[in-house]
Parts: sequence; C-alpha cells; structure tokens
Amino acid sequence: MLLTKQILAFRPNKMDWIFATKTFIAGMLALYVAFVLNLAYPIWAIGTVFVIANPYSGMTSSKSLYRVLGTFLGAAVSVVALPHLIHMPVLFTVFLAVWVGFCLYLSLLDRTPRSYVSMLAGYTTVIICFNVVYFIDTASIFDMALGRFLEITVGVVCSAIVTTTLFPMHIGPAVETRVSKTFADTKEIFDQILLEPAELENYSKNLGNIARDIADIHVMAVHLSYEKSTLKGMTRPLQEILHQLSLLVSNLVAMSERMKQLDGLDTHYRTALKQAHEHIAAFLLDQHQIEESELNQLPEQFEQDFQQIQAQALPSQQVILGSLKMDIRHFIQNIRAIRLLWQRVQQGDSTLPATLTALGNSHYPTLHRDAGVAIRGGVSACLIILISTGFWIVSGWKAGFMMAEMAAISACILTAMDNPVPALKMFIRANMYAAFMVFIYAYGIFPHVTAFWQLIVVLAPFVMFCLMLFLHPPLIGISLPLLMGTIMGLNFQNRFSLDQVFFFDASIGTVLGPIISVFIIHLVRAMSPDMTAQRILSQHYKALRQALYLPYGLPFRVHLRSMLDRIGILNSKMVQSGNLKQQIEWALVEASAVIDLTRLQELMNKLDPNDALVSELEELQQDLDDYFRAMEQGQKNVYMSLKQQIVERIQRLNQALQGVENDDVIHRIQYSLNNIQSSLCHVLTQQTPNNLQVEAQHG
Repeated sequence: MLLTKQILAFRPNKMDWIFATKTFIAGMLALYVAFVLNLAYPIWAIGTVFVIANPYSGMTSSKSLYRVLGTFLGAAVSVVALPHLIHMPVLFTVFLAVWVGFCLYLSLLDRTPRSYVSMLAGYTTVIICFNVVYFIDTASIFDMALGRFLEITVGVVCSAIVTTTLFPMHIGPAVETRVSKTFADTKEIFDQILLEPAELENYSKNLGNIARDIADIHVMAVHLSYEKSTLKGMTRPLQEILHQLSLLVSNLVAMSERMKQLDGLDTHYRTALKQAHEHIAAFLLDQHQIEESELNQLPEQFEQDFQQIQAQALPSQQVILGSLKMDIRHFIQNIRAIRLLWQRVQQGDSTLPATLTALGNSHYPTLHRDAGVAIRGGVSACLIILISTGFWIVSGWKAGFMMAEMAAISACILTAMDNPVPALKMFIRANMYAAFMVFIYAYGIFPHVTAFWQLIVVLAPFVMFCLMLFLHPPLIGISLPLLMGTIMGLNFQNRFSLDQVFFFDASIGTVLGPIISVFIIHLVRAMSPDMTAQRILSQHYKALRQALYLPYGLPFRVHLRSMLDRIGILNSKMVQSGNLKQQIEWALVEASAVIDLTRLQELMNKLDPNDALVSELEELQQDLDDYFRAMEQGQKNVYMSLKQQIVERIQRLNQALQGVENDDVIHRIQYSLNNIQSSLCHVLTQQTPNNLQVEAQHG
C-alpha cells in the first residue's frame, strides 16, 4: 500500500527524464542491432541495457565491462561442462549448485564493483545450460553460449555509445563534491570539539557518519578509471586520501574523548584553548601550495599555546592535556597530508609523496569482509538450485527450466542485503505484474505492430515510466524487476510469435522460482540488521585484540583503516536495539585508542626488560587480550570483571611510573594508560578532593 502511494505521488524531475530517455534510446538501439544481426535472443541485448543502466557514465562503463567478463566466464564454463554432464542429471545439478554457490561466495567477499563478475558467471552458466536443455533439438551449447555473449556485448556497446555521447554525467564531480563535503565536515567537527563544551557525546555519531561516507567514496572511486572526467586515473591517490581521512576520524574521536575528560574535571583551561584554536584554524586555512617537506610543520605558536593551556589547568588535567596535544598535532599533520594529496589530484598528478609511498606500494588495506555471510549466501544458492532443478527433473515439467533459472537468479542478485526476503517478495510481485503486462502487449497490442518504429512507440510509455523510477531507491525495487520481467516475457524475435502454453508455464515458473529462493534464504541466509551488527561488532573486538601485538607502522595503519571501514558499515545498519546503537557509537571511540595499544608495546621496548614495570605492562596486555576476547564472545560477566581488574592495574602502573627516570617515557605511558582506561574500557577517571573516583560509563 505504501509503495502504491509512493508511485502515485511520484513526479519525475529533469534528471529522471534525461536518464530515462538515454536508457530507452540505448535499449531500442540494442534491440534494433540484435534484429539486424538476426541474433537468437534479442531480449538479452535490450535487457542488458536496462540492467547496467546508471546515470553516471563511469559506473555504467565499469558494470558493462564486468558484465561482459562475467558472461564470458559463465559461457566458457557452460561450453566445457555441459557436454560431459548433460546425460547425468544428478551430477549436472550438483555441479551447477556448487558452481553458483562458489561464485556467489566470492562475490560477497569482494566489496568492489568487480564482485559483479563472479556473481554473473554463476547464474549465466545456469541460464545457458538450462536453455540448451530446453531447446536441445534446435540449439547447440556453443551456439547458445556464443549467442548469449554476443547479445550481452551488443547491449553493452549500445549502452556505452549512448551514455558517453548524450548528456554524459561523470562520477568524478560527484566524488569531488563528496570529498570536499567530508573535508568541510571534519573541519566543522574539529571546531566544535575545541570550542563547544556541551553535547560532546553527539560527535561520535557524526564522526560515524563520516566513516560511512568514506566507505561510500571508496566504492565510487573505483569507477573513475572508466570515464573521462578530470579525476580519471586518480583512484590510487584518492584511496590514500581516504586512508588519511580514516586516521583523521580517529584523531577527532580521541580529541573528543579527551575534552570530555578535561571538562569533567575543570573548564578554566578553555580560555587558553580558544586562543590556541584560533592559531590552528588560521594555520589550516592557509591555502598556499604545500610542499612535501612541510608536511610535519605546525603553527609557530603551537608549543607556546599549550604551555599557556597547561598553566591554566589543574594538576590532574596535565596527563590528559598532554594526550590532547599529541592528538591535535597528529590531526594537523594528517590535514596537511590530505591537502597535499588533494592538490596533486586536482593538478592531474597521480603520484604519491615519498613519505606516503609505503602504503601505495603495498597491498591496499584489507577492508571489512564477512566470510560467514558469504558462506551462508553460497550455501543458500546451492540449496536453491538443488531444490528447484531437482523439482524440474522429477516433475518432468518441460517449462520448469524457467522456474529453476529464476530461482538461481533471485538467489544471487539480492544476497548482499542483510535480509533479502522483503526485496525478493517485491521481486515476486513485480514478476506477477510483468506477466499481466506481457499478456496485454502480446495479445492486445503486438498483433497490430508491423514495423520497428511502431514497436518503439508502443513500448515507450511503459518502459520510460519504469526507467524514471530507477533513480529513486524506494521505487527501483519494483520498477527494475517489472521492466525486466516484461521484456524477458515478451521474447522479441524477428518473426514474433507467442506460444500460449509456454507463456502461462513460463509465467508460473517466474513466480515459483523466487518463492523457492525466499523460503531457503529465509531459513539459511536472512539476518536482521541487529544480528548483522552484532556479528560485525564481534569482528571489531577481535580486531582490537589483534592490535595489541601490531608494531606501529604500515601494518598498524592498514589494520586501523580496516577497523574504521568496518565502523562505517556498522553505522549504515538500521538497528533497533538501544544497546547495539550504544555499542556502535562506542566502537568508533574504541578504534581511536587502538594506537595506544601499539604505543605501549613500543614504549616497553625502551625500558629495561627486567624492570618490574615491564612485567606489569605485559600483564596489562594479557588482561586486555582476555577482555577483548570476552567482548568478542559476548561473555558479559567475564568482561565486566576484567574491566575492573584492568582499571586497578592501570592505577598501580601510574604509581609505579614514579620510579622511572625517563620523563618522556613516563608521559607517553601515562597518556596511553589514560586513553585505554577512558576509550577502551569506557571508564572516566575524575579527581575529587578526597580520593580518586572511578566512574563506569557503561556495563
């Protein structure tokens, strides 16, 4: 009912008209070329245009390339496997099920547009093999595979020609806008953290949104190599900018946490902090070209400003101020690194500064991958094909191949969602509506169509309307399957004819196939956003534990980037549980203190190995390891007990530090201990007139 209201309330804008017109022209061109070449299934050519349709030429081009590659791979597997297995139905079915499940597993592990290759290779094999079985008397496997590849290629080429020549829209400006907005957002939050003492708890949510934006820009940047915008070929430096932005988010969260601690003790220091902020802001606003040798440059008054701040602060605030100073220094250096990279990108220079080439020459940071979801997706696809194909074989229903095809396709196309079931139900509804539209066109309109231009005229209203809905996320879920179901059901041919029996059989099959998928996916794959978020949080706690033993340098930076990418995904989950929402906000805070785990190990190496302090620090590391493991496994009683144990050990360590002669080591360890207690254990230390009070923030 809600969807109906949205469609009735829909009013296309200029962008909708341009996109729909371009896509319709490309689709008709592909259909015409397929007719002229007398290809066996012109519907695959026009259908390809609609499947890869996107307002941005770069996204269309990349998806086109991946679709051709996936089709080629699926066609090759079909040609190699089918002749050997066609007389062994059971083994044939098992092979297809395992192949599609494996392809879908690989697709779900890859969070780049390349994932389309493996997913398409899986169900293309099913489509070709099942069509060959149905048309066994009139078609060969090689001709069917070659025809599928040629028709897909025709659709891709026609789409590319129209997209790049008629009002082309490049993704480069969109990426540039998103990056600029992210820069502005980080600056605004930095100003708020240092200038506004109230409502600091809201910053973790805003910073979580920035982490999510970084993940989105990462996906968009991959398409830049496939278009001719000003950012063409800049994917590598943009990925490095995103890495630096991730570090920037970590700095901002750490600053926010330190400010909360400071304000909990006393706010007199803020007068001097305001002056320091003015100097920092003026320094960062300087728009002159940054040289690589100036990356670590700080404002001239930086040290003097912090001396004044510390002079106005309480003794109990000195350690926290020292940590804040370190975070602000790193923030300034990251900002300058980002500005240098962005300057080079805008000048068309894709090279990285020598100080940043370590990351650029290594493997790009491994971003979040959920192997558990990928396995369950692959298993569900495998079961769906076994059941649907088995039913086709046992029943002897000749048109059952359409049911098995649709089951395989629907098993793959939406499995990246947390819970694909609601979208698949809409997919089924759309197929029902498509069968109705096919009936109207086939028996009410097409008997009067005798020329191609007439075909264009009668298709235009329906196709254009569906295409206009594509750019609106709530509506594409119904418009795309409705359009594709109608086009596939019409089965355009040079000599058009429609078998009534096959029409009704195929219509039934297109509905039954997705129903099988819905049932199996609901049992095996579907997860609520809350369940998915809980799984990702478990991986987050595991990553915290792994960070205990990472040396500072490239491995640590790669690890931190993957953690912040995971948090970006967490912030995209529409969870219902208030406790989970709080844990997601804390995850960003926890990631900001990961560097302190690495610093402790680095500082331990500067002490005498026989020193009792080193032994106590090693015990703290073990306690933190046990604490994160308990968090990962959801053992609340265990991690609550360990939290208290860690706080007590940190207090003993602070007392033991009085005997260390190296002041620099003392201060750095104090900074890290404070950050671990505040940001990882979520315990706020406050100095009262009589004693040291430890207030647990959660648990």
